[in-house]
Amino acid sequence: MEHISNPFTSREGYFCFGCSPDNHTGLNMKFIKEGNKIISSWHPKKHLEGYPNVLHGGIQATLMDEIASWAVYTLLETAGVTAYMNTRFKKPVFLDKGPLRLEAIPGEVVKRIAAIEVKLFNCDDVLCATGDIGYFVYPKEIAKTRMNYPGRDKFFK
Repeated sequence: MEHISNPFTSREGYFCFGCSPDNHTGLNMKFIKEGNKIISSWHPKKHLEGYPNVLHGGIQATLMDEIASWAVYTLLETAGVTAYMNTRFKKPVFLDKGPLRLEAIPGEVVKRIAAIEVKLFNCDDVLCATGDIGYFVYPKEIAKTRMNYPGRDKFFK
């Protein structure tokens, strides 16, 4: 298991809703690498409620999209943008039950679309949502020049 550093925090104006530690209304996600998958433990926040005591489905989708991008950065070693996202909400995600666990596993890349499988589990390890996410991935040189991709080594210190 390897802790993943966020190399974007040194960029001026960096305020990502998903992972910036300085965005106090954001998700403030952190990540670890375990084998061929990226994992995040995340505590639901009351202000992200949909139905009473249930995490809003749009936030669940955002969590899944964000961890998929970190799989692209660290496991595919490039940057990309979301091309498509198919989500399945299987169980409610309650705000007061404890931390959630998300897992992202990249699959094959076909015509520059990387398939990323994401799972969202509640604190009792019950699968609550899934995402099949397609990321349009850039060639590494374009990822560096256009998307400010710092290179894989900057994520692991």
